[in-house]
Amino acid sequence: MVDTRARIRSHVRETPGVHFNRVSRELDIATGQAQYHLRRLVRDDEIAVERVAGRAHYFDPTFDPWERRTIAFLRRETARAVLLRLHAEGTTRPSALAADLDLARSTISWHVSNLVDAGVIEKSADRPMTVELARPERTAELLDAVSPSLPDRIVDRFVRTVDSLFE
Repeated sequence: MVDTRARIRSHVRETPGVHFNRVSRELDIATGQAQYHLRRLVRDDEIAVERVAGRAHYFDPTFDPWERRTIAFLRRETARAVLLRLHAEGTTRPSALAADLDLARSTISWHVSNLVDAGVIEKSADRPMTVELARPERTAELLDAVSPSLPDRIVDRFVRTVDSLFE
């Protein structure tokens, strides 16, 4: 058991923002076993958990809450694309993001809303509304360190496909 817990702790530290299913899958351990050990590690403050948009993401406790939320979003293809565009272009309008990323406005609106709520991006009070990165330098560092997993990219692409059917 200690060996399993040590493997999980090591995996979380090497893969910041990893979500529950990926821990279980990549370490080839049963779901119940992963749940048990992750709960113990969180309870003992050996790892931290951040729940973002319906998913639990696990981190080394040295990451602050803003970094944890940002990394969780960076593990999702569409949110990452929004953050990459804001990093490259700076302040922009959500409609421009939708056009640049070839995504439905509703998809961009949902992601922008979640990113604003998490404090990862900020929106202007004026009209037309613009958005920008809340912490550009730190976001750039995290962009280099984190990329979405294949299952995360597949889910995002499925959502994009469904969104495009309703345009």
